Amino acid sequence: MRILDFLILISSLSFLAYGISYFISPYMKSEFIRFGLGRLGILIAILEIIGAIGLLVGLWINSILLISSGGLALLMFMGVIVRLKVKDSLWVSIPALVFMVLNSYIFIASLNLNPD
Repeated sequence: MRILDFLILISSLSFLAYGISYFISPYMKSEFIRFGLGRLGILIAILEIIGAIGLLVGLWINSILLISSGGLALLMFMGVIVRLKVKDSLWVSIPALVFMVLNSYIFIASLNLNPD
């Protein structure tokens, strides 16, 4: 297994778990309210789940990998901005930052792969 495939699996499973947790965890819903994003929580969770599935499909279809990793990197960039806006500590902001960097790396690496 290539390292890129391993990173894609880690990101995909993480976003799948995080997206699904919005629908089963009251804490997740309360966090979105704290961020001022209560009305967008469902949309963001669905985008995370779609992005996670897209990363998995992207293991075979590079254009889907580009779209999914780019979208998730952008979503996490916005997550970092929201964390700064609500003045969260660096410690609790690290996951958003790490997943932004991880999906940015996947996006850049997938630019160099053979087209579909």
